[in-house]
Parts: sequence; structure tokens; C-alpha cells
Amino acid sequence: MKLNMKIEIYTTENCPYCRKAKLIFDSLSVDYNEIDVENEEQRQCMKSRAKGNYTVPQIFIGEDYIGGYDELKKLKDRGKLSKMLIE
Repeated sequence: MKLNMKIEIYTTENCPYCRKAKLIFDSLSVDYNEIDVENEEQRQCMKSRAKGNYTVPQIFIGEDYIGGYDELKKLKDRGKLSKMLIE
């Protein structure tokens, strides 16, 4: 898939939902930038960008804030994720 959007996923190492979110992108063969929020500076950056949300994963596609795994899965299940990635 030709990807026009930069994907960023804020994660922690032992987060099962982070792994599930990354599997969705892997299944679509798209690259993403994973940002580990074990680092307090990265966690504060994530909270600021994610409208105060502090759970992981927090996902951004381009400049759009997607939310967490549940929101990403809904986009995929509704066929909207693939369209977002190539627009």
C-alpha cells in the first residue's frame, strides 16, 4: 500500500493493546514510528498531543489523533483505515 501519512504510536513494552494496534498496521504492510513512553518526557508529549489521555496506545495518523486500539480497530472494521492511509 502506498502510504501518504506518517503514523505514530505511543506504546509501552508490555502493553497487549499496543501489540494489537501494531499488528493491524503490520497486516496492512505500512510503517509506523513507535514511541516508547516509559520515558517521562515522551509520556508528557503523548498526553499533550492526545488531549490529556495517558493510556497506551495513543495513535496519530498524519496530524489526526485517532485515539487508542479500540478506535483504530473500529476504523479498520468499517473500511475507513485503508482510505485514511492513502489519502
